[in-house]
Amino acid sequence: MASPLYTFPQPTIKSMRDLRFGSARAKTLQAKIYEISKTDMSIQEQQPPELYTSLGDLSDALPGNTPRFIVLSYPLITKDGRQKTPYVLVYFLPVTATQQAKMLYAGAVEIVRAQADVNKLIEITDEEEILEIEDLINE
Repeated sequence: MASPLYTFPQPTIKSMRDLRFGSARAKTLQAKIYEISKTDMSIQEQQPPELYTSLGDLSDALPGNTPRFIVLSYPLITKDGRQKTPYVLVYFLPVTATQQAKMLYAGAVEIVRAQADVNKLIEITDEEEILEIEDLINE
């Protein structure tokens, strides 16, 4: 049996689990950015690791020409006044990314989605789109 192309080191699995359970009742945005290591094809938290709590900081942290995965918990108030906290995977795929990088990340989208156990997948192509995440979540 062949070994999987993409791997999740234990720190990545713990980081995703901690975000999922730690953000369930959070009152503010919580997000982490993940990347694929080109040396061993492992999915890792972008260095230096950071928990983002503002859309502006998250947008600023995204590279201009390299894809990334963002696991995001975003508290919302529904029309009937209830709070919900969708847990989503944002697939950041800038149009300026190389074809090789696009293929590398495209092959991992469903694997990351399954590992993060998110409710929704959102694809964006520009860092500024992250500022409109509430609209994208509600689509």
